[in-house]
Amino acid sequence: MTIARRAFLRQFATASGSAILTPSLAGLSAWSLSPSDGRSAAGGGVAGRTRDPRDLLITPYGRLAPSADCPELEIPERFRCVRLSRGGVPSSVRDGLTVPNAFDGMAAFPLPNGNVRLIRNHEMIDDAESARPIGEPAYDPKGSGGTTSLEVRISGSGADLGVELIDEFVSLAGTRVNCAGGATPWGSWLSCEEITSGPEDGYDKPHGYIFEVPVDATGPVDPVPLREMGRFIHEAVAVDPATGIVYETEDTWYDPGGRPGAGLYRFIPNRPGELAAGGRLQMMAVTGKPTYLTARGQSTGQVHPVHWVDIDDPDPPNAGENHLAVFWQGMARGAARFARLEGAFHGDDGIYVVSTNGGDATAGQVFHYRPLTDDTGELRVVFESPSREVLEAPDNICLSPGGGLIMCEDGSGEQFVRGLDREGRIVNLVRAPLVEDGVQPGEFAGSCFSPDGRVLFFNVQGDREIGDPVPSTTYALWGPWEEGPI
Repeated sequence: MTIARRAFLRQFATASGSAILTPSLAGLSAWSLSPSDGRSAAGGGVAGRTRDPRDLLITPYGRLAPSADCPELEIPERFRCVRLSRGGVPSSVRDGLTVPNAFDGMAAFPLPNGNVRLIRNHEMIDDAESARPIGEPAYDPKGSGGTTSLEVRISGSGADLGVELIDEFVSLAGTRVNCAGGATPWGSWLSCEEITSGPEDGYDKPHGYIFEVPVDATGPVDPVPLREMGRFIHEAVAVDPATGIVYETEDTWYDPGGRPGAGLYRFIPNRPGELAAGGRLQMMAVTGKPTYLTARGQSTGQVHPVHWVDIDDPDPPNAGENHLAVFWQGMARGAARFARLEGAFHGDDGIYVVSTNGGDATAGQVFHYRPLTDDTGELRVVFESPSREVLEAPDNICLSPGGGLIMCEDGSGEQFVRGLDREGRIVNLVRAPLVEDGVQPGEFAGSCFSPDGRVLFFNVQGDREIGDPVPSTTYALWGPWEEGPI
C-alpha cells in the first residue's frame, strides 16, 4: 500500500473530508438565477435565447497570439507555452522508449522530491491484427493502449519560471482506447477504456474496464481490470474525497434517430480507497421522471431531484456485442439519459460533468451533481452553450485554483481550451487554428494544473493508430493567472 493510500484511509476513518479544499464555481449557478439585467433561469440566464452569444466571451488575459515557442498554438500574449513530450517518436529523456501516440486524459500529482508526476492516457485504437502492446506485463497482447507516467520539474518564478521534462515511461500496457479517467485522493490514476471489444472481435481479453495506476509506479503495473466498476463505454471518473465514491461518465450518443443516450454512474466501494475489493454500481435517475432526457429542453440554473438505481450485473457477458448492456439495466429502472457524457471533476461538494453534444444547440452542457443523502441529490444545469462559437463539444475538464472550470474542446474546425468563470462567461485560453488546406487540428485533452497551481498541462491528441504520422503533444502553459477569473 502506498503512503498516499494510507494517508487517505486514515483521513477517511477520522474525518468527513471537509478539510480537503477544492476550487469553487458556487457563484456560477447563483449568477444564472439572478434577476439583475433582466436575466433569469427561465428567461435568459447564461444560455438564454434572448442574449447575444458574444456577450458570454470575455478576454481578461488579452488577445490570443501565436506562441513564441509553439507557433502552432495561440495563447494570451503574456503567457508562455512549451512542448514537453511528443508521441510516435523516440523519447527525448528515456532511452529505448518510443512514446505511444494518441495522448488523451491526464492528471498531475506531487512527488516527494518536489517534482510533478503526470499520468497520461493513450487512446490507441488499433485492431487485433495490427496492435502490439506498449510494454510488459500487458493485459491483452493485442491491446495497444495504456498509460505513460512523466516526471516534470518546475523551477524559478515569474518571468524566470521554467518547466522541464525529466523522465517518462510506460505505466500501463495492453489496454484499448484509454480515453479519459481521473485522479484519486489516495494517489493514483484511474484509466478508462472507451470500448467494449473482446474475443468476439479477435482480442485475447474483454475490454471496457477501469484500471488503476499508482503515482509511485516506476514501470508497467500489474494490469487488473476493476470489473465491478462496470464494462461499458467509459470516459471519465471523479472521486468524492469525503466518501471514496467514484462517479463515472459514459460516452454514448443521443440523437433523434433513436440512439438512447449515456448514463451517469457511481461506484460505492466496499472499502473506500481499495477499489479492487469490489462494491456496488448504480446509475442516476431523475426522481418522478423515469428515463428523463437531460440533453434537450433545459434552462441554465434548472435543478432536478435525483436518486440512484442499482445495476445488477456491472460486467454482463454480452457487453462485447452490446456496448449498452449496462446502460439498459439502468434504463429498465428509470435511469436518466444524457448525451455523450465526457469530462468529470470533483468540486463544490459534488461532481461536475460535461455533455459534449448536449443542449438545444447540440454544442455542450455543464452539470453539477450534489449529494443530499446517501441515496439522493440534486442535478443542476450549470451552463448550456447557445452557440458553437461560444463553446463547442467540451471534453476533458478540470477546476482551476482560481475557481474556474477548464474545458478542452473536441469539436469541428479550430479547437480551443476554454475556461468557464464563476459568472458563467467563457474565456479563450488556447486556440489551435486550422492548418494548411483547412485541415482540422487534433482535439485538446488532458487539462490539469500542477499541484502548486502555476502551470496548466494539456495535450493535443494526434493520430490513434500505430505508424500514423500526426504526433501527439503534451504542453505546459503558464502566466499571470491571478489577473483573470480562471
